[in-house]
Amino acid sequence: MKHSIEEIHLKSGARGLLIDAPSAGVMNIKIVFRAGNKFVRKPEIYEVAHLMEHMAFGKNAEYKDEQAYESEFTKNGAYHNAWTSDCFIAYEAECADFEWQRILELQELAVAKPIFNEEELNAEKGNVRSELTGYQNDYARLIWPKLQQELGEEVLTYSERLKTISNIELKDVRNHHRRTHTAANMQFIITGNLRGRKRKIIDMLEKWDLKPGEKFEIPMSAFVGTSPVLIRRKDAANMSFGFSFIIPRALSPKEQYAMSCLNHILNGTMRSKIFGAARKRGIVYGMGSNTDSDKWSSTWDFDGEVNSENAAELFDLIAVELSKVINGDISEADINAAKTYALGRHQMLAQTADQISTYYMRDYITTGTYEPLTEAPKMIDAIDKSTIVILAREFMQSGISGLAAVSNMNKSLLDELWARVLGAI
Repeated sequence: MKHSIEEIHLKSGARGLLIDAPSAGVMNIKIVFRAGNKFVRKPEIYEVAHLMEHMAFGKNAEYKDEQAYESEFTKNGAYHNAWTSDCFIAYEAECADFEWQRILELQELAVAKPIFNEEELNAEKGNVRSELTGYQNDYARLIWPKLQQELGEEVLTYSERLKTISNIELKDVRNHHRRTHTAANMQFIITGNLRGRKRKIIDMLEKWDLKPGEKFEIPMSAFVGTSPVLIRRKDAANMSFGFSFIIPRALSPKEQYAMSCLNHILNGTMRSKIFGAARKRGIVYGMGSNTDSDKWSSTWDFDGEVNSENAAELFDLIAVELSKVINGDISEADINAAKTYALGRHQMLAQTADQISTYYMRDYITTGTYEPLTEAPKMIDAIDKSTIVILAREFMQSGISGLAAVSNMNKSLLDELWARVLGAI
C-alpha cells in the first residue's frame, strides 16, 4: 500500500508519525507511553502498570463503566485493545474511515480522562490474577522472564508478579497514570487516508487533557552472562527451552536485515539448517530464532520444545550449525535464497494500515527513528556473508549469554547441553 510519512512534534511535547495511505479504508491509531513495568516506582507494586492498562477502558469522564464505553466504541465495528510490556503501555484502535474523528475522541477518554475506582480495581485484580496464573501453565512463557532476570534485567517472573497484586492500592494506579501519561511521554502512529485531515488530527491531539510531564528514557540493563537455569516441572513431558546471546549496543536497520537473513537460513523453513534438519530427522516439532534491538542492547534469541531423549541430538545440531556460521561456512546460494524470501515477505508486509503502522512503531517507540519501507529492498539487496558472519561472531562471543528451560530433567543434563553449544563457538 502506497504511503507517505511525516513526523510531528506537537507543542504539548508529544511526538509521532502521521502516515498517509490514501487507499486505506480504515484509520489505525496507536498511542504509546513509556509506562511499562520498568517504570513502576517500586517492585512491591510491580503489576500496577498492567492493572492500570486493564482499567483504562473503564469509567471515564463521559461513560460510567467499561460496558458503556465498549458499547459506544464498537457500535460501528471499530476495534480497540491495549497491552503492557517491560517498557511500554500501548493503546490501539482501528475503525472505518468515516468515523475516525469519533474514535480518536473516544481514545482520548481512555488515555487522558479515566476515572479509576475501587470496584474496577478489584475486578481487574481478579482478571490479572487469572491471566498470569494461566501463563504459568504455558511453559514457553515461563522461560523468558526467568532468563531475563538471570541475565541482569530488573523484571519479575509470573509467580513473583502475582504476589504483588494484593499490594496495589487505588492511589498507586492513579499515581502511575499521573506520572507516565503525560504529553512529553506520549508517542503516536496514525495511519490512514489523511488527505485534508492532518491539521484536524494535530489540533485534536494538541488539546488532549494531558499534563506536560517528562519523556522517560528507556532504562539500560547491566547484562551479565549466566549459567543454565532449570525451572523444574514434574509434569513437563518434554523440555521447553530458550537461550540468548546479547550485545550491549543497538543494531542498525541494515544489521537487523542481515540477522533476519541468518535466522531464516537457520530456522526459517523446512529446508533451514537447524529447524528444517531437525524436523527431517524427527527430533523436534518446532523451534525458531529471532533478533531484537533497542536503544541500548540487542538480543539473538532461540527457542523450542524437544523431547528429553532427543535433546542431546538437537543441541549437537545447533552447536554444529552455529560453529559453521562463525567460521564463515555459509553458502552464497543460501544467502541469496534468504534475500529472495525477505524481499517477498517485504512485498506482503504493507498490505493493510495496521501492518504499515506496526512496522514503523517497532523502531520509532524505542529509538525515535524510522526507516522508510521503500528502503527495505536496498538493505535486503546489500546483505552479504561478511556482515552476517561478523554480527554472528559479535553476538556469540560477547560473553553475555544464557539458557533457561522448563523440564523434569536433571540440572546436570541442562548444563551438559549448554556446554555443547558454548564449546562450539
